[in-house]
Amino acid sequence: MQIKMAKKAGFCYGVKRAIDLALTKAKEKENGKNIYTLGPLIHNPQVVQNLARQGIQEATGLDQIEEGTVIIRSHGVGPEIIKNAQEKGLEVFDATCPFVAKAQKYAQEMAAQGLPVYILGDRGHPEVQGILGWTDGKGVVIENPDEISRVEHPKVGIVAQTTQPLKNFQALVEKLQQQGVAVDARNTICHATGERQRSAVELAGEVDVMVVVGGKNSANTKKLARLCQETGTPTYHVESPEELREEWFGGYDTFGLTAGASTPDASIEEVKKRMNELNQMPNEEEGMSEAMEVKSPQTGELVKGIVVQVGMDEVLVDIGAKSEGVIPRKEMSFYGVNSLQELVKVGDEIECVVIKAEDNEGKIILSKERAAAEKAWDGLAEAMEQGSIIKGVIREVVKGGMLVDVGVRAFLPASLVERGYVEDLSNYLNQEIEVRVIEMNKARKKVVVSRKAVLEEQATRMREELLTSLQEGQVVKGTVRRLTNFGAFVDLGGLDGLLHISEMSWHRINHPEEVVKVGDELEVMVLKIDRDNEKISLGLKQVLPNPWDNIEEKYPVAGVFNAKVVRLAPFGAFIKLEPGIEGLVHISHLADHHVEKPGDVVKEGEEVQVKVLSIDPTEKRIRLSIREVNSEGRPPREARPRRQEDTLEQPVIQEAPEEKITLGDVFGDMFKEK
Repeated sequence: MQIKMAKKAGFCYGVKRAIDLALTKAKEKENGKNIYTLGPLIHNPQVVQNLARQGIQEATGLDQIEEGTVIIRSHGVGPEIIKNAQEKGLEVFDATCPFVAKAQKYAQEMAAQGLPVYILGDRGHPEVQGILGWTDGKGVVIENPDEISRVEHPKVGIVAQTTQPLKNFQALVEKLQQQGVAVDARNTICHATGERQRSAVELAGEVDVMVVVGGKNSANTKKLARLCQETGTPTYHVESPEELREEWFGGYDTFGLTAGASTPDASIEEVKKRMNELNQMPNEEEGMSEAMEVKSPQTGELVKGIVVQVGMDEVLVDIGAKSEGVIPRKEMSFYGVNSLQELVKVGDEIECVVIKAEDNEGKIILSKERAAAEKAWDGLAEAMEQGSIIKGVIREVVKGGMLVDVGVRAFLPASLVERGYVEDLSNYLNQEIEVRVIEMNKARKKVVVSRKAVLEEQATRMREELLTSLQEGQVVKGTVRRLTNFGAFVDLGGLDGLLHISEMSWHRINHPEEVVKVGDELEVMVLKIDRDNEKISLGLKQVLPNPWDNIEEKYPVAGVFNAKVVRLAPFGAFIKLEPGIEGLVHISHLADHHVEKPGDVVKEGEEVQVKVLSIDPTEKRIRLSIREVNSEGRPPREARPRRQEDTLEQPVIQEAPEEKITLGDVFGDMFKEK
């Protein structure tokens, strides 16, 4: 009896993810806090029973849950259920399969555009019901393309249950297009499901009997069994090894075994073991003969062995053959190594591929590198299919990029190393990095990976978290990334904020580089957040001392201080007492004689002494005088009234019958008669 296993069988990514999340939540749960799944987490009774032993209970509806955590199963639910759970005060933990979540998102987008949304799938399946809930009443479930009659809408949208056969989806699209209907078709069928179905059908064509393992209520498992049955091969759908019958295997030699996406590996192994038990056992003489036979490896065979010697240029491995196998240095790894001891040591168990069963010296030549590569290909295919992140080590810089060890030789283009341009790739040598597989061809031994894709996703996630957590008025740290004429862009850890030039300093500056430079680490205040457009306004001066806070103590009225002329205006001169503190000397206070233009008396950059006439801290204004400083110590003019600018009181005009009083005497030189 020969049992052949389908290449793709058992847990899919979404199911495994849901179980892992649920078990993680069970470990974290607080004392007395109940955890429920809304319906069975997956369609496998054995798994559900195991979860119950871990403290995760099954509830058929929210009405059965009063408090605690509710886990949304891999099939997903509609938004109304999530809303109701939150309104009840329940903690919602979403374990919806990412592929199902994508179908929900597409359905919601199409409904928002006003399109009728056709959902291809089993009408009563919870996944389909969940997708339907996201269509805002515009969804129509189609179980097969033959249900379509005349469509009155000019355009429709289509999504599919993730376990649907691709041919059904294509048939539905074609039938609608034949009616002249514009179709927005989103293929939401899980690639893993398609691979699993193709693998099962191929195997069914090679064997005498097919056994399909999985829950009797599992839609994808029932589809597997139906597809295998359609090949003409006798097919049996079992949930446990106890259901197997000896008569199914009588008179046949080869048997196929596959499993649905909700079936754990342990269940598959139990069924396989029981199938072997039902087969007639070999007699004792045959068993002794097989035990005494010395293993003769075949070229291309994958073997396991124990390292017995590590030399300078080769490694000897005991694989149970008549002689030890030899791994040449070049077959240890695709990249060069300084010492074989860096890779293996005596006593290590390793896997190798037989390159030559016997060379001209009678040696068995093995390759560890090819075995690692063969093992890695399936993992890489799965990673690409699921879009998961893998790790690799950069081994070599080559033209246009770098070579990365991900179990096989992968190429990382220079443009996909960082989110921006990289000047020197050699800085990455021997670093372990995270990448995504974006292209692969096993036949051509080609793998292309991207680190940029991982960094972009991390940046997006960090940006979303940052936008959620930031608050106006909060002081945060950031790094200056770029300068412009109008300000600086500051990286807050995944999101850039704008530090406008007007918010950099309490004093006037002409360019941001006067205050900051690229690479500076700053503490800044969040002034404004536009979450819809992902824009953040920042301030630096708000976290710096305000020079106006104690202005009246530093520059008391009537005090005389050294200052600098910073700019001239038709009505006077602006004087800088210190950075951020400027006052005005009115043209009438530039000198004790009539001044036509401020430039006739003072120049920009000139050092002068000024007297403080008044201060308004609220309006940030200081009135200054050069004339008052220059006139101190001189005897006052006789019969000259005090100027109104020099006092808050009305001017007192002394009686001077001999002298004519003019407007200039009262209000300043600008009104003096000529």
